[in-house]
Amino acid sequence: EDYHERCVQCSEVNWGLTDGGRFYCRTCHNVTERTREVVNSAITLNTRIQTISKGLRKQEKSDEGWEWYVCEGFQFVLRKQAEALEALGVCPQMKDEILCNFWRRYLQKSQQAYCNRPAGESIKVLSGCESSTDMDSEPERPSLLHLLSLSESDGDPLTDCSFGSSTGKVSESTSACSGSVDGSLHFMKNQKDKLRMSMPMTLSFCYMALVWLRESMTLSDLLRFVVEGHIPYLNVFQCFPEKMKLYGLDLKIFCVESWPVYEEVYDKMLHLAAFLELPRFPDITDSCFLHPDMLCMKYLMEANLPDELHNWTCRVVKKIHIGEADFLTFVPGNKSTRKVKYDVLAAAVIVVVLKLLFLLDDNYEWLLSDFAEERNKNNKEDGPYFEFKKWYKVIKKSLDAEQKKMDEEKAKCLWRCEKPLFYSAKKKSKVLKRRQIVVNLQHQFGKLSGSWQPAEKPNPSSFQLNWSEDNTDGSCFHGHSLKGILQEKCGLLTVMNPDYWLCTVKLCTEKFCGHLAHYRDLDFPASYHFVLSLFSFLLRIQPSYIHEEVCAIEHKLFNKKLYKKPKYKAGQRK
Repeated sequence: EDYHERCVQCSEVNWGLTDGGRFYCRTCHNVTERTREVVNSAITLNTRIQTISKGLRKQEKSDEGWEWYVCEGFQFVLRKQAEALEALGVCPQMKDEILCNFWRRYLQKSQQAYCNRPAGESIKVLSGCESSTDMDSEPERPSLLHLLSLSESDGDPLTDCSFGSSTGKVSESTSACSGSVDGSLHFMKNQKDKLRMSMPMTLSFCYMALVWLRESMTLSDLLRFVVEGHIPYLNVFQCFPEKMKLYGLDLKIFCVESWPVYEEVYDKMLHLAAFLELPRFPDITDSCFLHPDMLCMKYLMEANLPDELHNWTCRVVKKIHIGEADFLTFVPGNKSTRKVKYDVLAAAVIVVVLKLLFLLDDNYEWLLSDFAEERNKNNKEDGPYFEFKKWYKVIKKSLDAEQKKMDEEKAKCLWRCEKPLFYSAKKKSKVLKRRQIVVNLQHQFGKLSGSWQPAEKPNPSSFQLNWSEDNTDGSCFHGHSLKGILQEKCGLLTVMNPDYWLCTVKLCTEKFCGHLAHYRDLDFPASYHFVLSLFSFLLRIQPSYIHEEVCAIEHKLFNKKLYKKPKYKAGQRK
């Protein structure tokens, strides 16, 4: 009643007092730095002492931790992932500018924060999980989501996180079925809702920011770094502050028991960008790393293929106009344009070029290989011709070894959190002691089996397979020539064999199918399947995704021949 200044946010005069004695606006929930002026110090001191004592008694009684919301947990995860991406070399403005604005916009559009709420509105908890504490015994204070509705100048939600009450007050509205306030409500949302926040969706946020910045990290690279442990994802909640208690439904929200899937993360990114109503992303030009010409160069090096193939991939990209900015640039919500998966597109272009040159029909590529082998034996002065058979053996051996190594790492993966979860101070010592016994037993049995030392995390690298021309065993094919399979015609190098087989004559147009083509390895030549398997391993996706993109490129490349209208002679009925 003694404070009559207007609120800087809504210009209303409707003030209340928080537990800390600060004024907050009941209309817009803006909290000021102004505190209540004391008239009678004796009464105020007595009241203050009673409040502190009451809070300490509650904490000793319940020890439930801070009051926190599910969106705060995901906010913490996003911050950790953004910091990890910065450590990997991503532009520093990603966290503080791009990802931060995306997250704020999501909170506002989903009515979780940065929005006007009616005065006195609170987060409702399921009746079956409500706390038994009497809510009427405490004065009303603004909830944390209301505090998140402050202006941007009051704090960065990604860098200035304040979980729960700054006074350490224990939440009384926390659901007994979860450690968070709204864990029950979040879990009871529609399971098919693609915009419901989840752990894979945090990666969709990160990838959307990477595309906006046109960074050199593709979605397949992002997911691979997650699996290798360079980006927090598995058991990331163990990095939460100790006062953020997780149990019950919170574990179902933040615990993951499988690695993220390419298609799921990509689809969530598309729906998220449309939901946020983002504008057209910055153009993908030929100088950007996400351009097919740039990515094809990378994948040709990683697949240990001749450098001369890059000229052919560039010709295919130019021929079917998939290198233009209008085709590559992401426009959220535009259903008329086909969404581009940059890494899959580049891999599919390479597969099409290999089919153009070697046919990959389990016959022609071996004939060319025999010819190149004979030529290399008789002529060692010039550069060696590319031998498909030798390349196949080298790649097959390396691919099998890497696949076996990856399978072993997956089998050794510990999905259970290393940090023990306890929900009260009374059980803390018991849980820690039990966990220590388990760790000691694991080390003892590990020493007996000879594998007690944990595997070291590999250093982050853009390449999974490395090939050096300095190797004396001839396992690097980057400098090999394609002269044995090309001929000069009208000043241009063309393939000797004019034949080509299509993966599918007609693309699937069913609305409920969702795929342009379908793939069964038994229906296609073994050489074609091997090439798909190679890029499937490099991108960590199913071969059918690359096959579908190959079919789409083929139909663009041979569009005139596939849909050529029949010619009618004079006098013939049309």
